[in-house]
Parts: sequence; structure tokens; C-alpha cells
Amino acid sequence: MADNRYQIEDLLYLMRRLRDPESGCSWDLKQSFETIVPFTLEEIYEVIDTIERKDFFHLKEELGDLLFQVIFYSQLGAEESLFDFGDVVSTLVEKLVNRHPHVFPAGTLESRRGADGTPDEKTIKERWEALKRGERQQKGQHSILDDIPLGLPALSRAQKLQKRAANHNFDWPDSSGVFDKLEEEIGELKTAIQQGNQCAIDEELGDLLFTAVNLSRHLKVDAEASLRAASRKFETRFQYIEQQLIASGETMGDCTLDRLDQLWVQAKLKTP
Repeated sequence: MADNRYQIEDLLYLMRRLRDPESGCSWDLKQSFETIVPFTLEEIYEVIDTIERKDFFHLKEELGDLLFQVIFYSQLGAEESLFDFGDVVSTLVEKLVNRHPHVFPAGTLESRRGADGTPDEKTIKERWEALKRGERQQKGQHSILDDIPLGLPALSRAQKLQKRAANHNFDWPDSSGVFDKLEEEIGELKTAIQQGNQCAIDEELGDLLFTAVNLSRHLKVDAEASLRAASRKFETRFQYIEQQLIASGETMGDCTLDRLDQLWVQAKLKTP
């Protein structure tokens, strides 16, 4: 039976058609590298949300939307004679082959590991860090933190900075030190609040959040995913309260704090 599914070549052709100056789509023709960045971020978060909700039926659609962003950038690159989709794929494969010498020992896609087995995780990690150092040097980056993107969500970037520093022995030996630091930061924030120093409040609250992220890393919890889950839980419980108030003919603005707290306790019992 013939496979009538579209292939990557069809997607590349579709993109060229959308960007055709004479017969393309007016919206697509107006776009640039910069203007589609917000859409790329949106698609990334939709993929994450779909996975976290375990909505795997729709995951292929969201991954397709994310892939389209790569195709769009590649078309823009081709039009400006910078690079094309083939260059993107070739660069990616070459980088991954080079980063996995324990799988591709000769540095080619065809090479295979011998019978001596896979190196242990510590050796693989050391090789990975050495390769990353080489890549940073090639890019003219000198700090081990230089290649951590500024555009990452704040929690994710904080965790990545801390993890990178920890890989070079700049870390507490266990979570007890982080708990002590957390208490220290809470004390400093309270002092700033008592003094009414807004600049210090901003700084100390940032330090407290940064330390909370460090604690999440020590507890092997992804800070960004954990906060998203907490936000979803709050949203579900808040919506439960809204539904109960509608059912009883009440409005939130007219409710006492005791009444809202009573509904919140119910929401915690009734919702995940």
C-alpha cells in the first residue's frame, strides 16, 4: 500500500510557495527573523503544555507547528543567502556526532562502537564538558556561562546557570546548605521590608527566588515545570471557587475573606 503522507520535501515546497513574491501569502511575505520569534516562543510553550497535560494525541500537531518555525527561519536564511534547511540539518548531525564519540568513535555517522562497551556516565559527562569548552572557544566565548541564552525564562536560566557552575565544583555539597541560605535570604528580605527600601526589596526578593531555584535543583526538581504545575493547580482551584459562587448567586467582590477561605479549603479537597 502506497504511503500518501506528506514528507519534509513537501513542507519545504509549501514554505517556498508561501514566500513567493508573486503568488505567496501576504502575511508570510511580511515576516522576518525578528517578527516570528514571538510565535516560536509560543509554539515551544504549546509543546511543553501538551506534554505536561499528557495530551499525546495532539502532540504531533504541536511538534509540527514547532517544526514549521524551523522551516520558516530556514527559508528566510535561504532568501538572504545565509543558510538553508540542508545546512541546518547537516550542522546539527555533525555537532551531535562530534558530541557523542562513545557512539561514533571515528567522528562519522557510519562509525560504530567496538566491543569494549559504553564508557561510564562520569566519563561521558567529562567528554561532553570538554567538547562544550571547545565550542565556546570557537565562538569566542571565555566564561563557562557565556553560551547560556539570555532569552530563557528566568527560572530556567537560573537553574541552568547554577547547574553549569555546579559542574565546575561551585556548589553546596547537599541541600542543607541551600536551606540555610534560603533562611538567610528570607531574613534579609524582611529587613529590607522593615526599612522600606524598595531597591533592596527588589534585590533581596530576586536573591530569594534564585536560592529557591537552587533548592529545586538539589532536590532534582525542574523549577520552571514545578512553578507551572503550581500555577495550573491554583487556576483549577480558583475556577472551582468561581463556579461555586455562580451556583450560589454570590459574587467574589462581595464575599468576606472567611467565605473565600472556606471555598478554598473545599477546592483543595475537590480538585487535584
